[in-house]
Amino acid sequence: MSGLVESSADARSKTIGENFRVRAWVNFNGDGTVAIRSSGNVSSITDNASGDYTVNFTTSIPDANYAVSISACDTDNSAGYGYGVWVSSSNTAVSAGSIRFGLGYPDNATFYDADLINVAIFR
Repeated sequence: MSGLVESSADARSKTIGENFRVRAWVNFNGDGTVAIRSSGNVSSITDNASGDYTVNFTTSIPDANYAVSISACDTDNSAGYGYGVWVSSSNTAVSAGSIRFGLGYPDNATFYDADLINVAIFR
């Protein structure tokens, strides 16, 4: 049956998945000595200062117009505080080769390290 085009939801999701996928991801410890636990397309993490990190990509993203999802927590914090995430609007913070961001408590805008940080880049 040549010439048939599959138009099912499954076929559409396969096409979307090929066009809009995770380009890089990392799970790392940002407290003390920064260490990558596991990653895809991430060459290294730079610890710029307390709560200030740069994720460096192994292969650059096509451009800096990507979406980023960042989550962080302190697994040993019995109070259960959450973190706020700041991505600078300067041209050097978001680039095709890396993204720089900061973590801190939302109530005082002070940067803090977190021991469980996850970053995913979509494009």
